[in-house]
Amino acid sequence: MQSAWTAQQSHVWPNNSGRDADGLLSVGGCRVDDLLRQHGSPLFVIDRDDVLARAQRYRDAYVNVADEPAGAVFYAGKAFMSIGVARWLLAAGLNLDVCTEGELAVALAAGATGDRLLMHGNNKSDNELRLAVQHAVSYVVVDSMDEIARLAAIAAEAAAVVDVLVRVTVGVEAHTHEFIMTAHEDQKFGFSIANGSAVAAVRAVMAQSSLRLAGLHSHIGSQIFDTHGFEVAVQRLAEFSAQLRNNLGVSVEHLNIGGGTGIAYVDADDPQDIHAFAERMRARVRECFAAANTPLPSLIVEPGRSIIGRAGITVYTVGSIKPVEVDDGSVRTYVAVDGGMSDNIRPALYSADYTVACASRSIDEASP
Repeated sequence: MQSAWTAQQSHVWPNNSGRDADGLLSVGGCRVDDLLRQHGSPLFVIDRDDVLARAQRYRDAYVNVADEPAGAVFYAGKAFMSIGVARWLLAAGLNLDVCTEGELAVALAAGATGDRLLMHGNNKSDNELRLAVQHAVSYVVVDSMDEIARLAAIAAEAAAVVDVLVRVTVGVEAHTHEFIMTAHEDQKFGFSIANGSAVAAVRAVMAQSSLRLAGLHSHIGSQIFDTHGFEVAVQRLAEFSAQLRNNLGVSVEHLNIGGGTGIAYVDADDPQDIHAFAERMRARVRECFAAANTPLPSLIVEPGRSIIGRAGITVYTVGSIKPVEVDDGSVRTYVAVDGGMSDNIRPALYSADYTVACASRSIDEASP
């Protein structure tokens, strides 16, 4: 890079991004104009060193912790999944959370073994369950009574015993957009603690010799900036764990609190520090499980966008620029780019805001 290269200061951009003396954007040591000449647009550009740094922070925060049951970090492949990214994360010591046959295939192509995988999804096909059993994934997160029965039959046919996490609905309405809240009552994910279906699901798992209850799973939503919802979820999971111990004689070995911590898409967003959030969650788990007089479980998390989101940008090429006179006599200018809902549905789906900048020259220039 040129000596005049200046790093981006905003917490929206990848750590290793900046502009040269002419205002041209670079990410991870690569000039955006060079990348466009090689690959065209629209183009996802991801800074590997940024991804690896965040992966290491997650390992340090959850796995490399003294005097606690060893935790685990499963990268949520739904955030962004490619063979290259999966290889980076596996090499960094993270595991992979996959939700579909396609994501599983990508993970396997990247060199993942079953013990590094977790199978998610609220509508898994029989073939997806067979592949999970065939590859001996570490956990299958079960999401319906139908799935429990089908997985048990498939595992029995393969003479296997599958470790499962029962996804429970804890009744928490996280402070995020209503379209991405996933732990309130009357929605498609998980088994409700409040209406008794969570206990019924645990009983159903325990009744199957081909399944083993490994723990509980909860995911309260996405793009969440405070800890309150997670803290309430942990308390309810601890109380439910005590209920299982007292009534069914089973201890919760692993507690998976999902992912969903927010990242900055605009400067006003205030994401949580990985270590600070982890310390608060570990303290909350210790506090709540001690109060419930229940053994301390190992803590599992599933970060996705908080690893990959800030580490990347999407590059578009401007096509047409159209000034349109509106009713009050003012002129609104429309700038068309070569991308849209096919590569980013979030603005159309729930009015998500993004930071937009001109990559080819300094953003303080007025002309397009």
